[in-house]
Amino acid sequence: MNFMENVTIIEHPLVQHKISLLRDINTGSKEFRELVSETAMLMCYEATRDLPLKTVEVQTPLAIAKTKVISGRKLAFVPILRAGLGMVDGAVQLVPAAKIGHIGIFRDPETKNAVQYYCKLPFDIAERDVIVTDIMLATGGTVVKTIEILKNAGAKNIKIMCIITCPEGIEAVHKAYPDVEIYCGAVDEKLDENLYIVPGMGDAGDRIFGTK
Repeated sequence: MNFMENVTIIEHPLVQHKISLLRDINTGSKEFRELVSETAMLMCYEATRDLPLKTVEVQTPLAIAKTKVISGRKLAFVPILRAGLGMVDGAVQLVPAAKIGHIGIFRDPETKNAVQYYCKLPFDIAERDVIVTDIMLATGGTVVKTIEILKNAGAKNIKIMCIITCPEGIEAVHKAYPDVEIYCGAVDEKLDENLYIVPGMGDAGDRIFGTK
């Protein structure tokens, strides 16, 4: 089974440059937040590449032009609290009409299982294409739980947008939901004994919010 078949690694030079700065231990919280938002905007450009278009007529100052606009289903961004919040502003700058949901999940320190503590989704989530944002896709447990919540709410077309992931996380998501596409900036080597991505960028939530 090829776990990478639904994975798109965004290798654009600007994305790769910003990821290098995000990895740097000397990057402070303010710059880290800005880089996460900027990276998310660039990644969103790729993740929305397959949005359907329709042809319309627009009156220009000179003539009528046949041109294209986005058609069909609307978008929703659903960040996984709390690190996923950092990616929303950048994404919404590209798609300002998108609705935003929030799902709060933490990893139980004893069992390492994903535990839901909050969920607030747009009322029409079943009618929207959903892009889940989380900076790190590590074990995959949190993302798998999020997809389960979204599918139970009626969402059908779901994509994951993360900045860094690893083979273990990709495999977990693919095994549970092989229909879900993953967009990422880098696939790192592995998880360590504490289930952190190596080399990774440390605890993204702590680095965004300056809580460590």
